[in-house]
Amino acid sequence: MDQAPGSPQEPQDTHGLPGCYRHPGRETGIRCTRCERPICTDCMISASVGFQCPDCVRTGSGTGHAPDANRPRTIAGGTVTADPRLVTKVLLAINVAVYVLGFALGLPFIHRFTLIAAAYDGVLDGVVGVAAEGEWYRLLTSVFLHQEVWHIFFNMLMLWWLGGPLEQALGRARYLALYLISGFAGSALTYLIAEPNSGSLGASGAIYGLLGATIVLMRRMRYDLRPILALLAINLLITFLPGLDIAWQAHVGGLVAGAAIAYGLVHVPQGKRRTAVQFGVCAFVLLVSLVVVVARTLALT
Repeated sequence: MDQAPGSPQEPQDTHGLPGCYRHPGRETGIRCTRCERPICTDCMISASVGFQCPDCVRTGSGTGHAPDANRPRTIAGGTVTADPRLVTKVLLAINVAVYVLGFALGLPFIHRFTLIAAAYDGVLDGVVGVAAEGEWYRLLTSVFLHQEVWHIFFNMLMLWWLGGPLEQALGRARYLALYLISGFAGSALTYLIAEPNSGSLGASGAIYGLLGATIVLMRRMRYDLRPILALLAINLLITFLPGLDIAWQAHVGGLVAGAAIAYGLVHVPQGKRRTAVQFGVCAFVLLVSLVVVVARTLALT
C-alpha cells in the first residue's frame, strides 16, 4: 500500500509488517482509517468505521469534525464520564448540608430562604418575600431547603434513584440544567398560584422534574412504562391528599418543565446544531418561568 502523503516513514520489522508509528518496535497490521499510519493495540481508538490513531482523534484530521467528535456520547449527546453520578452526589450533598445548617441555625435561617411572595414575618421582624422586597433568590434557594427530616429523606432517596440514571443518560451539563430549571419552574408556579403569605420549600419541584424526564427517556428507549407511571400516580395521590399541606404547584410545575426539557434533549436529531437546539429548549422553559415570575410580581406590587 502506498504511504499517505506527508506521513512519516513507516518502520519495518524483519517479517515485513510495519511497526506502530508511535511504538516502532511493535509490529501491526492495523492502520488508521484517516491517515493510514500503522497503529498498535495501545494506540488504536474505535471509530464509526475501523480504528483511528490518537493524533487524528485529537485534531479531527481530514473530517472537519471537532477534536472530541469520536468520544463516547450519551443518548442526549453528552460526554460519557468516569463517574456518571458525580452531579447527583454534589446535589445531594448540598441539600443535606443546607438541611444541617437550617437545623443548627433554626427558624431565622429557614424563613430567610423560604419561597414566599409577600408577608409579615415576626421572626425576621419585617415584611419579606419576592414581591415585597425583590428577594428573587428565594425562588431558587427554597429548592435546596428542607425543614422536616422525613421531607429531605424522601426527596434525597428519589434524587438518588432517579438522578443517577438520568445523569448517565443525559450527561452532566444537560442533567444539571434539567434539575435546576425544573426546580425553578416549580417555584414559579407556586409563586403564581399560592397565597402570597404562604411559604414553600423543598426539592420536590426538581425531583418531579426528574420524574417527568425519566418517563420521557423511558418512552424514548421503549422501556416498560408501567413501573414509573405507578410511581408517578402514587406520588400525585400523596400530593393531593387533603390535610397534608403539600405545595402541589411545585410538583406540577417541576413535572411539566422536566418532561418538556427531557423531550427536547432526547428527541432532537443528531447534527451540528443539536446542542444549540437542546439548550435552546432549556432556555425557553426558563424564560417562560421568568415571565410567570415577573407577571406575578407586577400583579402583587
